[in-house]
Amino acid sequence: MAHKTSEIAIQVTTDENRIPDKINWSAEDGGVNNEAAKAVLLSIWDHENKETLRIDLWTKDMPVDEMKQFFHQTLVTMSDTYYRATQDEKMTETMKDFCDYFAEKLDLKKQ
Repeated sequence: MAHKTSEIAIQVTTDENRIPDKINWSAEDGGVNNEAAKAVLLSIWDHENKETLRIDLWTKDMPVDEMKQFFHQTLVTMSDTYYRATQDEKMTETMKDFCDYFAEKLDLKKQ
């Protein structure tokens, strides 16, 4: 079976203080071509050092209410991903309970 290489590209335009003005991303296999984004959270596992490497960026015009939604949706998605990776139902439910608590405390359930 032939191996296929996929590329995901993130382009960040910054102001004179190196604060992101614009974020665009492309993922050809996903049908995404130079789409605008307001935030990106990227985690990469460094197997050698057994640690997570991160890139957390958001544009200076990212609305706080959208940032709260972004974090909530990211936490929910991480719960789903955790389950797919581990099949640990008990911890997945605990994580989802926290996601519900998070949404409740930020009044996200009304939106």
